Formats: sequence, structure tokens, C-alpha cells
Amino acid sequence: MGKKVLLPVVADVMERVGANPLPPAAPKYPAASVIQPELNSVVAIVFANKLVLYTHDFHFAATLTWLHTIFTTIGMIAMAAVGVFEIKRVPVSKSLPVATVYVGFIVLNNLSIQLNTVGFYQISKIAITPVVVAIEWAFYSKPASPRILASIAVLLTGITLATVTDSQVSSRPLGMLVAAINVCVTGLYQVWAGSKQRELGLNGLQLLHQVAPLSVALLAVMIPLLEPVGFINPGPDTVLGYTLTPGAAFWIIVSSMLGLVVTLSTFLFIGATSSLTYNVVGHMKTVLIVAGGVLLFGDSMSAKKLAGLGCAMAGIVWYSQIKLGEASKAGKQ
Repeated sequence: MGKKVLLPVVADVMERVGANPLPPAAPKYPAASVIQPELNSVVAIVFANKLVLYTHDFHFAATLTWLHTIFTTIGMIAMAAVGVFEIKRVPVSKSLPVATVYVGFIVLNNLSIQLNTVGFYQISKIAITPVVVAIEWAFYSKPASPRILASIAVLLTGITLATVTDSQVSSRPLGMLVAAINVCVTGLYQVWAGSKQRELGLNGLQLLHQVAPLSVALLAVMIPLLEPVGFINPGPDTVLGYTLTPGAAFWIIVSSMLGLVVTLSTFLFIGATSSLTYNVVGHMKTVLIVAGGVLLFGDSMSAKKLAGLGCAMAGIVWYSQIKLGEASKAGKQ
């Protein structure tokens, strides 16, 4: 099974449409100043990680993720030290559940992209929207309107058409299972990304400052369970036995730095815009990443798969338009 690219660890963090605003302490930035970095960094990290995991054969996804979280933690500490945001601490018992779901979301993202093609991984992420709707209905008493359900039906039809007719996908049942679990966990994390900020009285940067160090510790415990570290016998197929060339070291550092940029741009993006805007930019990322998978990594793109992708994109655009209309009506009341 070929090694696939590791997508960014926090690229999917978003606040729910129609949710209450973040706490007043959240720093504000012009939307244009964070939209372009968000789009550029997410697409760039795909290709950087492809070079790390495939070209340089560093096939230790959890370890690479751990390096991302270390860079993010260092970056958050540095920004807090120079006054970019005010440190606000909460009990570990309050932030640990968020960190745990965050780590689960990271690991499943990594596993899904390793088991699936780049295109299917990105297409499966479109299914996060109906998962978020289901979670809000089941746990937050927010039923979906008939129009929302219709748009989700179109979305799911497109995903089904794009996947079941694709031999690259249907021949990997384990990959499909992991992708399905990943979508569910990511949906939960997206809901919590907004609700836990309000519950704990933190803005996005303050929450990340609390969660990142816990994530480093959790991943340090999990890595020996997920990957051959080589503490006793550091062979060539272990983390400690990996031959680190200058080129591999360069791209691992670039990947880790991009992980920090992705994290920051995503949290600032949410604070500067709305989750609807995040979704629209997400559509652009989907097109760019799927196209990159076809042009650079050899993913197939049959007519049925292309039609399915178009149908799914139409469903998510329709969903976004409905949510925009609902938000506009609510603002006038």
C-alpha cells in the first residue's frame, strides 16, 4: 500500500454556523489578512508532507504530528510572551477532554490519509457537515430544517457517487472505515471548537495555548503504541533508526513550521470571519487539493467520480447558502 500525504493536523477546526461569538478578549484581524495564509498554508502543507512521508520515506505519521504539536506549543508560548494574547489558564480537568478529542482527531486524520488516496480523503471531509448537523440535533437540541436535510441529501449522494464507483476507494475497505470514523470524530471536535471556548471563557488562541502542551504529552504516550520507535532495536524501519538526510530534515522542519502556520491561520480565520466563510474557502481547498492529487500524485478522476464531486460540492454550497439566509433572518429579528 503506497504511503499517502499527511494533511494538516488542525486544518478543519471551525466554529459552528450561527453560534455565539467568541469571548471579547479574542484578538481581531482583517479578514483578508488571514484568508490567504489559511488557503496557502493548508494547500502547501499537503505537498510538504507528501515529500516527507513519500519522497523521503519518513512514514511515521504520528511522530510527524507530534513534531507539529511541539512547534505549535513553542509558537504559542512565544506569542504569549510577547503579548499577542493574554494567558488565561483553566483546570487541566477542563481542557484535557478537548486535548483528547483533538489528539484522536489528529491520529485518525493521519491514518485516513495514509490508507486512502488524497482525493478520497478530501472528498470524505465534505461529510463532516452532516455529522455536525446530527451532533447538534442529538446533543444540543438544534433540529435541521427540511431544506438543510435536502442539501445534505444532495451532498451525500455526491459523496456516494464519487466513492463507490472509484476502484481506488472500493478496494480499500479499511481505509473507508477509518475515514468514516475520522469524519465522526472530526465533527465532534468542530462542535467543541466553538462550544468549549464559550464554556471555558477562552478565545481561540487561549484555548490552543492550553490544549497544545497536553496534546504533546498525549501523543508522546501514544506514539510507542502506534509506531515502531526502536528504543531497544533501532532498525531501519523504526523512528530512531531512520536515516535523517539533510533533505529529509529540511522538509520535516518545513512541514512542522507549516503545521504552526495552519493552526494559527485557522484559529485567526475563525475569529476574523465566520464559519460560513470558512466553509466557502474550504470549497476552494477541496478543489485545489483534489486537483493536486490528480496532477501530482496520480489519483484517478473518472467521469463518475468528477460528477460525484460536483454533486457533493453543489450540496455543500447549497447548505452554505441556506445557513447564510438563516443567519441573515436571525440578525434582523
